[in-house]
Amino acid sequence: MSATKLFFEIFYGIVGMGYFMSGKRLGNGRILACGIALGVVPYFVDATWALIVLGAVITAIPFIFRG
Repeated sequence: MSATKLFFEIFYGIVGMGYFMSGKRLGNGRILACGIALGVVPYFVDATWALIVLGAVITAIPFIFRG
C-alpha cells in the first residue's frame, strides 16, 4: 500500500463521514448515500488512480445534482 492511497482512503473517509452526518441531519438521502459510498468505496478499489477518480466523482455528486 502506498502512502498516496492511504492518504486518499483517510481523506475520503473523513469527507464521507461529514456527508453522512450532514445527510442524516438534513434528511437528504442523496448526501447520505454519497457519505456511505465514500466510506465503502476504499475497501473495494485497489488502484490508487481509480480511488482518486471515484472519490472525486462521488464527492461532486451532491454539488452537481442539487435538485
